[in-house]
Amino acid sequence: MPPGVPPFRTGICTSVTAEPTVDALRQFLDGRWGWARDEARQTFQQPLFAPVYDLDIDQHRERVLEQAKALADTPGPRLLFPKELGGDGEIGAAVTAFETQAMADLSLLVKGGVQWGLFGGAILHLGTQRHHERYIADVMSLRLPGCFAMTETGHGSDVQSIGTTATYDAETDEFVVNTPTDSAVKDYIGNAARDGRMAVVFAQLITGSPTQETQRHGVHALLVPIRESDGSPCPGVSIEDCGHKMGLNGVDNGRLAFHEVRVPRDALLDRYGTVAEDGTYTSPIENETRRFFTMLGTLVQGRVSVSGAALSASKVALAIAIRYALVRTQFHAPDSDDEVTILDYTQHQRRLLPALATTYALHFAQEELVAQLHEVFSNPDADELARRQLEMLAAGVKSTNTWHATSTIQTCREACGGAGYLSVNRLPQLKADTDVFTTFEGDNTVLMQLVAKTLLTNFRDEFGAPARPGRRCQHPRPRLAARHGHVPREARARRRHQTHA
Repeated sequence: MPPGVPPFRTGICTSVTAEPTVDALRQFLDGRWGWARDEARQTFQQPLFAPVYDLDIDQHRERVLEQAKALADTPGPRLLFPKELGGDGEIGAAVTAFETQAMADLSLLVKGGVQWGLFGGAILHLGTQRHHERYIADVMSLRLPGCFAMTETGHGSDVQSIGTTATYDAETDEFVVNTPTDSAVKDYIGNAARDGRMAVVFAQLITGSPTQETQRHGVHALLVPIRESDGSPCPGVSIEDCGHKMGLNGVDNGRLAFHEVRVPRDALLDRYGTVAEDGTYTSPIENETRRFFTMLGTLVQGRVSVSGAALSASKVALAIAIRYALVRTQFHAPDSDDEVTILDYTQHQRRLLPALATTYALHFAQEELVAQLHEVFSNPDADELARRQLEMLAAGVKSTNTWHATSTIQTCREACGGAGYLSVNRLPQLKADTDVFTTFEGDNTVLMQLVAKTLLTNFRDEFGAPARPGRRCQHPRPRLAARHGHVPREARARRRHQTHA
């Protein structure tokens, strides 16, 4: 590190030698969980994990499933899960490895993210000990392929308004899961079309009995089997293939609908809400809205992972385009028979080098985000403010990284001319596979609104609420308060008088 520059709070290595070697630079950039990056690089150098572009959907899906099974035998999937459940308890390392994995086949990245990050993560963070002991080992080993059934045809970002219902039947001690309308069909669900056997289904929880009034308790998650052992849909479950997509065709996205599907009471992932045998509902968080956002906040690791994956795709695209620009020549130099490499042209530099510099900056922002994620999720006593700050940072960095990836990969494609349009050179597939990242794990526009809301909430908490009409401003710093809208009534009257004068 240069003299006088403090070490990064993320734990990035600061002991590299001053000698400007490739290894020293890599060590510095790999950061706190560099060992996880090294393990991922070694794994994805195997021929099985090489990116492909010329397979049909069925072949691609079969190949990605084979890759996922091989990945399940590596240490990678265990990183996400606690040691007491057979994992390694290194969430920061897990997200870092996932980010590195994005330099290989992005279909495998998404399928693995659904299996271990979303399906397994929901069981881990929303379930309780009995769910952990029964399912986590099979999730890690891929003996239980699963889905994360949150998004609905008519309810994307507005998860709080989803239409799927889970109604408790006290007579049978079961929940009845139902899709009441076409807009409540679970849509775009990874692993659903072919390989998934069980889904974490988000639904409106309803309780009641002949002696109790029906009550709605908001969105909760339940484990619902969707396929029999022979691969056929379970009774009452309708499964539809989403078909060919712009990219990520190695992932079997599908639609799920439930027609009075019954699951036992213990299928409810009940860390934040429990239903007793008689239908009585209890929760450690009384406020329904706060409970909902607390539940969703535990799943923020998916958003952080997508953010890192988009950044890795940008790095791959830039590496391809810049290396190509260093060997591709065009037009003769003045007074010379030699052609000029295209990276020597100022215009070409202005296309690629700002994107490269931005990618370096975002790399360190991502490192900070992953470090905060690790700190919050490794500390069971993390306060609400720390979690809120993490959610805001994740929303902002994810939006920035994914928009940057879309723009950068397009720039790199153009900078490579016709070569950039050839599938063998990876840029077309990178472009197609990452385009959905701007809406995956949260639409970027909605996420930036979340960032704005959180900043305004923090601003309000810092400076206090405005004085009520008719009362003198009580702000401890009145000049600062006036600058931000906390203007005493007398001052407002003087301003009006001066204006009229």
